[in-house]
Amino acid sequence: MYFMPVTQLLRHSSVLAVLLFLALVLQRTFLQASYYVTIETGINLRGALLAMIYNKILRLSTSNMSMGEMTLGQINNLVAIETNQLMWFLFLCPNLWAMPVQIVMGVILLHYLMGRSALVGALVIVLLAPVQYLIATKLADTQKSTLDHSTDRLKKTTEILKGIKLLKLYAWENIFCDSVEDTRDKELTSLKTFALYTSMSIFMNAAIPIAAVLATFVSHVLIDDHCPEPSKAFAALALFHILVTPLFLLSTVVRFAVKALVSVQKLGEFLESDEIGDDSWRNGDMPVSLETCKKPPGQTKAINRKQPLRYQLEGYDPPSRRTLRPHETEDVAVKVNNGFFTWGSNLSTLSDINIRIPTGQLTMMVGQVGCGKSSLLLAMLGEMQTISGKVFWSKLPDCEMLHEGNISKNRYSVAYATQKSWLLNATVEDNITFGSPFNKQRYKAVIDACSLQPDIDLLPFGDQTEIGERGINLSGGQRQRICVARALYQNTNLVFLDDPFSALDIHLSDHLMQEGILKFLQDDKRTVVLVTHKLQYLIHADWIIAMKDGSVLREGTLKDIQTHDVQLYEHWKTLMNRQDTELEKDPEPDCQTALERKTLRRAFYSREAKNQIDDEDEEEEEEEEDDDSMSTTTNRRSKIPWGVCWRYLSSGGFFMVFLMVFSKLLKHSVMVAIDYWLAAWTSADKTNSSRAVRDSGPGNLTGNLNLSFATEEEKLDQYYMPVFIILCGAGILLCLVTSLSVEFLGLSAATNLHHNLLNKIIHAPIRFFDITPLGQILNRFSADTNIIDQHIPPTLESLTRSSLLCLSAIGVIAFVTPVSLVALVPLAVTFYFIQKYFRVASKDLQDLDDSTQLPLLCHFSETAEGLTTIRAFRHEARFKQRMLELTDTNNTAYLFLSAANRWLEVRTDYLGAVIVLTAAIASIWSFDYSIPSGGLVGLGLTYALTVTNYLNWVVRNLADLEVQMAAVKKVNSFLTTPSEDYEGSMGVSQVPEDWPSQGEIKIQNLCVRYDPQLKPVLKHVNAYINPGQKVGICGRTGSGKSSLSLAFFNMVDMFEGKIIIDDIDICSLPLQTLRSRLSIILQDPVLFSGSIRFNLDPERTCTDDRLWEALEIAQLKNMVKALPGGLDAVVTEGGENFSVGQRQLFCLARAFVRKSSILIMDEATASIDMATENILQKVVMTAFADRTVVTIAHRVHTILTADLVIVMKRGNILESGRPEELLEQEDGMFASFVRADM
Repeated sequence: MYFMPVTQLLRHSSVLAVLLFLALVLQRTFLQASYYVTIETGINLRGALLAMIYNKILRLSTSNMSMGEMTLGQINNLVAIETNQLMWFLFLCPNLWAMPVQIVMGVILLHYLMGRSALVGALVIVLLAPVQYLIATKLADTQKSTLDHSTDRLKKTTEILKGIKLLKLYAWENIFCDSVEDTRDKELTSLKTFALYTSMSIFMNAAIPIAAVLATFVSHVLIDDHCPEPSKAFAALALFHILVTPLFLLSTVVRFAVKALVSVQKLGEFLESDEIGDDSWRNGDMPVSLETCKKPPGQTKAINRKQPLRYQLEGYDPPSRRTLRPHETEDVAVKVNNGFFTWGSNLSTLSDINIRIPTGQLTMMVGQVGCGKSSLLLAMLGEMQTISGKVFWSKLPDCEMLHEGNISKNRYSVAYATQKSWLLNATVEDNITFGSPFNKQRYKAVIDACSLQPDIDLLPFGDQTEIGERGINLSGGQRQRICVARALYQNTNLVFLDDPFSALDIHLSDHLMQEGILKFLQDDKRTVVLVTHKLQYLIHADWIIAMKDGSVLREGTLKDIQTHDVQLYEHWKTLMNRQDTELEKDPEPDCQTALERKTLRRAFYSREAKNQIDDEDEEEEEEEEDDDSMSTTTNRRSKIPWGVCWRYLSSGGFFMVFLMVFSKLLKHSVMVAIDYWLAAWTSADKTNSSRAVRDSGPGNLTGNLNLSFATEEEKLDQYYMPVFIILCGAGILLCLVTSLSVEFLGLSAATNLHHNLLNKIIHAPIRFFDITPLGQILNRFSADTNIIDQHIPPTLESLTRSSLLCLSAIGVIAFVTPVSLVALVPLAVTFYFIQKYFRVASKDLQDLDDSTQLPLLCHFSETAEGLTTIRAFRHEARFKQRMLELTDTNNTAYLFLSAANRWLEVRTDYLGAVIVLTAAIASIWSFDYSIPSGGLVGLGLTYALTVTNYLNWVVRNLADLEVQMAAVKKVNSFLTTPSEDYEGSMGVSQVPEDWPSQGEIKIQNLCVRYDPQLKPVLKHVNAYINPGQKVGICGRTGSGKSSLSLAFFNMVDMFEGKIIIDDIDICSLPLQTLRSRLSIILQDPVLFSGSIRFNLDPERTCTDDRLWEALEIAQLKNMVKALPGGLDAVVTEGGENFSVGQRQLFCLARAFVRKSSILIMDEATASIDMATENILQKVVMTAFADRTVVTIAHRVHTILTADLVIVMKRGNILESGRPEELLEQEDGMFASFVRADM
């Protein structure tokens, strides 16, 4: 053997084979150990970063969130993406100093073997390295722009899905769909650039070693005039193969370093953003001392995925009730002096506030929509920025006043119910107790006061049902009552309730007022501040604060106001009378509530029905929701999902698939051919020289010998070299073709899948959205689409490459030494079992990682959403503790996953080492029988050495691909949803331009159901509505009122009978035409982000005058005029920058803009104050004097002036006629409705 010390021992080739084996084993063991250590460090870093971000979120100023400077999406990105970038950078960090060492050592050894020509090869590598770096940085840039576009696309998609019912009713889904497609096109453009750069990067990595080998050998022949011996040639070849890895890694490390820098920058910006005002109590110690946060010893936590950890903070006692001490003379809980407060801009939102909130009394705040009532509550809680003035909380008794700084430090925790209800992803019980100890009696009392029992009975697991974002979708009223229940249950001195009645109907609000506020809270002697629009409750108030336009109009008891401000009192009185009459005339107990309960019930039954059908359909496919992973045998789960792979490839287009497969096979054949040719060339040289020596016997002159030798060799080189060069060139070209074909195959698949998914979902019937949770649909568009866009193509590329390399290596070894096949068979069997075992475990661990990451992300986003509530309750420490536990769980899962990868790599590396040993021993053994030539032995060993690198990649890529294909499977499962029938039997051209001009409606024998499996909700309904009539429809909950309104728009399954509007059967019309010619106003206000103009008229068809006119009708003209930009003023996501009442008015304006002759109003005035509603009622009557208006009334008083009243019961029409006639029928249902409260 060559360049070995000539001790006897090392002369034995078998000893060298064993040493080679041991060296490999040692190297691999150390490598994996170092990986494990870096990964552990990286995970610790991520945990620390998450805690840092979370602490910052808890201190973020509220205006940052509501003014849209910090969106939830941004925070989610920080948590999900940036922390991971930094973690991955740490994993790769050691390579920054390991790689250069490896490269330098490699070049030195090459020089030692090949002389000067090795430097030429090394030069090629060094010159191409900056190009790789350039590509890497470009990749990072493109990825950034792709991310921006995809965030934008997700935002738009979320809005569409949240407002899908409205979009369908207004026939706007295509406009919004197009806007998503536009964003998607931008995203695809940057994905194309991304694919191009990725394929260039892959190409460089594959082509550099070929180019280097080519340069080295050609220059060696040119410089030294002969080809190197096999021993040197193949040692050099192996070294070049080894050099590829550090170079490839170096470009990756550099790319990750760039990304990590960007992440650090983003984190920096976030950590420097505004914090909440530094009131002295903010800096106070958290009420939960650290000891209580420590887990009691000996308690292990089991992770059960069906039931999340019931979170309890042991030993956390809420501040106990303080008894009044004699020296507390001043009876004020909170006092504000000359307060000027702002939401961040320097304009004060609240000005000149002087109020006091008496201890232990009920204070009410009233005022019109948008006059700053909610803001005042937040100002007292210290959420707003104070320009001047002070908020005083009542002082602690002297004994507790240690020093001045402590006065307002321990502000009590305040039980605060926001206007926009905020729920945790937890059980109903956890949402109500909210970390306080569970007290059965108190819990029961609270639930009764909020009349939650009937709703809880409907839930599948009672009050142990998960609700919140990932749980069951509750309706607005149910959510709001749970929030109020939480405020009541807490044992705090102060309770702030921000308009708790807005989503409740009159009976519920009465019950809540009497039982909850007057009885439960007042018995407890708690200080209550209540913001409300319901003026009839003012008589119960001990203290009243009237607000107007951001300042206090009046403050005092009702008596004071009666004597001092007669005008205001009279104004209230007229409104109160209206509200009282409403109370008398509201017939239906709990109507709205019952409706909500009905929807809840409907959602459940349908979900169960759907699951049963699914189970029957897909015995084979596991349901995503039910993880029965333990029960299914390993065997079934270790199958690779070929069907899904095929669906993915076919959506990429057959030409691309063919091109990819063909070019891959060709490329690997050429690669083997290059190495084989090299072996033949070097061996030919060697055999040739020995033959020449034999021929020229001992007597010949040496000169003669040299001459013949040289000419022979030149002939040989002239024969071998051009072929070698051609093969190398072809190899480089094929590298380019393969890398491009894979990337663009992936791109076209991603394009088609997303396009089909979006169209399917947007055109799905409304029923689909009732039974599919929003989060699940969104996941298809976010996580799954991202996987399909960016992760599957590289995995596919890597998998095909490493598999083909391993196969070609084994082929070569078998060709050189057929004997080694005997040993390869048991190795192959071992490998098969290792990979099977690993893939199952890896899939489970990856699921575990995902399922532990989801609660963590949700916890972050729900904290950001409920900041004000958490801070008011002073529960920061509890939430922080919860976050740390979730982080630990997730980090543990991640550590297990990477430990499993180490397990696999150690095993495949040892297998690879055994393959090398086998190949070496086999060639030594065959060599004794002089079967292979030296060059071929070198070839076999070189290939055996590469196997070790690629075996574990095969398995890991297989496991990754399996997990990633799940995304394709999920997307595919949505592609089978049926669409609504948009065509209709009439062409668009056959429908008259001005249809419906009269607004005459005939309903004939109509039967309606929500789903073929469900019972009909309307049975044989007949009615006739004259043009221009004002019709009121009433009836108890579940009588089919809302279903009738949906039937006008053909949104439900009308399986019998028909509705004829102006002599055209609506079922024969194209949906787009039908829905664009009618108007409806829904119960829940939906606004989209954009401008006010876009919200009123996304089709851009109306003039400004028409828009202003509609705003005037809806009482919004003055408010919009005052906004910067007028009609083009910004509406943030979900209309958050307007109050709930204003949003409802915008929705009214939206219906007025579309001047259709039929308007359907589905109880559209729920969260609007009395004065505004009064004006609206009048305006609607005048603005729509000549049109047909159908009002679905939950409160009968709104339809007493109608021309026709229809009373429904259980899907049938019970009575219909003029209200006066119906009132005369003593025993009639309508009469009993109206009488019910008199």
